[in-house]
Amino acid sequence: MKKLIMLVCAVLFTTSVLAQKLPITVVGSSTVYPFTTVVAERFGKGSKFDTPIVESTGTGGGMKLFCAGVNSNTPSVTNASRAIKAKEEALCKENGVDWIEIAIGNDGIAFVNSVKGTKTNFTKQQLWEALAAEGSHPKTWSEIDSSLPNVEIKIMVPPPTSGTRDAWNDLVMNKGCPEAIKAKNKKACTLLREDGAAIEVGENDTLIINKLVGSPDHYGIMGYSYLMNSRDKIQAATIEGVSISLESIQDYSYPIARPLFVYFKVQHMEVIPGLKQFMKAYVSPKAMGSRGYLTDLGLVPLDAETFAAMRERIK
Repeated sequence: MKKLIMLVCAVLFTTSVLAQKLPITVVGSSTVYPFTTVVAERFGKGSKFDTPIVESTGTGGGMKLFCAGVNSNTPSVTNASRAIKAKEEALCKENGVDWIEIAIGNDGIAFVNSVKGTKTNFTKQQLWEALAAEGSHPKTWSEIDSSLPNVEIKIMVPPPTSGTRDAWNDLVMNKGCPEAIKAKNKKACTLLREDGAAIEVGENDTLIINKLVGSPDHYGIMGYSYLMNSRDKIQAATIEGVSISLESIQDYSYPIARPLFVYFKVQHMEVIPGLKQFMKAYVSPKAMGSRGYLTDLGLVPLDAETFAAMRERIK
């Protein structure tokens, strides 16, 4: 009965879409947002289809909207700065949503401050100690290690709905967490202190950059592309002695490197005008290739084998 209801809904959806020209709508990650926006703009100018509408809602928020169903009021695409979670997969399946997962490239999470501040090297353990609710709650960096700046700890962190926050928790907070705490309660490793040292901000990384310029001793967490486009204003700390760069992200020698994703809704492929063509435009050598225009924005391209696999997937 449930399958029959979903089939009827799909037929009704297709009929309604054919009766009106619906735009391609994209939601999700603020990190992937700049890349998808440029692809959308180029697609709108170079094709017979309208420019897709792209919104920055955060990875978690985007997945919730994407997996809500297949009707015309749900987005066709969602950006993600980490892979889909099991609970999101379950939500999609519950609502009859199938998807195509495309890894579009790699990214590094930059730990940044103003160029007027001190350029520093941090370990994952030091970063955990600075942010963790289960840590000693140091007031200054030098309390953690005498080699670190003697300035108050103030770090702008992404919201819980952000894929960057998820990746930071996985690659920094969990890795820097003492084994004794992990053994007792692993979830405690990612809990942030609430005394003002960790400042939760929204999905607007440009706003974070502007705040860092006005507060040289503060730090922020963001994707590599935002660093690349604002090197006159902000600088990145080295992590475990490794500088963030295209090369260190692609070979994953940079300790906080991660893949980026875009998810396309299968049920919208044949009924949302231009969606299939938009996907092909995205997963093209011109856009995602080693010399594609997205690399100019700071996207670290996939290795040749993975890129070939993504090209094959969209067929």
